[in-house]
Amino acid sequence: MADKTPPQATMKDTVHKKKSKATIMSAQSLLPIAEIKEDCVVLKNGGIRAVLQVNAVNFNLKSETEQQGIIAGYESFMNTLTFPIQITVRSLHMNIDPYIASLRELGAKQQNDLLKKQTLSYADFVDKLVNVADIMQKKFYVIVPMDSFTKEKKGLLSQFAEWMSGEDNRSKAMQRHREFQSLGKLLRDRVLLVESGLENIGITSHRLNTSELIQLYYNIYNPQTSQKEKIGDIESLNTDKSII
Repeated sequence: MADKTPPQATMKDTVHKKKSKATIMSAQSLLPIAEIKEDCVVLKNGGIRAVLQVNAVNFNLKSETEQQGIIAGYESFMNTLTFPIQITVRSLHMNIDPYIASLRELGAKQQNDLLKKQTLSYADFVDKLVNVADIMQKKFYVIVPMDSFTKEKKGLLSQFAEWMSGEDNRSKAMQRHREFQSLGKLLRDRVLLVESGLENIGITSHRLNTSELIQLYYNIYNPQTSQKEKIGDIESLNTDKSII
């Protein structure tokens, strides 16, 4: 039997598929990250980054003397740095679905009808409260950089053009591989300096490992999908190898 599919429709489908594929490829190429390995974010330009998650301090609950001490300590800490750092505050909607699920499971197991009703009612109340009040959770990060030894000084326009092109090739990958260990040692020294400086003013920090970095950037680049589709057991992945 002859194919009755109109040629025009076939052509439209083919064009649509090509456009979709091109869109995906261009989006991937715009990401500045080449890989994540050994607790480091490796950028396409050869630089590497360490990410510290910082525990917040309630400044308003401190006495005036303590507040002045924190300010003076922070000023001293910043003056000791010979390299730039990036401080990022991330606001997230609180995800208490596991907590609500555990409450409802507990309520279903109650033998006493009154306790069962109250537990389920409380779970519904918390669920509605979070949705109506739009409760946010803040997380604080300090990004410590170490740039490639061969990085060229370029103007803003050149940097923007290079970033927009998203060009990456085997030569750049080999260069990143050769410099990684040396850059990693210098980065560790910088991380220790930042951690000790923050600790001196009463702020504790934790360097994100490879698994935590993968989870963080997965959530950042997939804000809606990550709420429904979890990345799974990252520890089961072979994180000794790079994650591209």
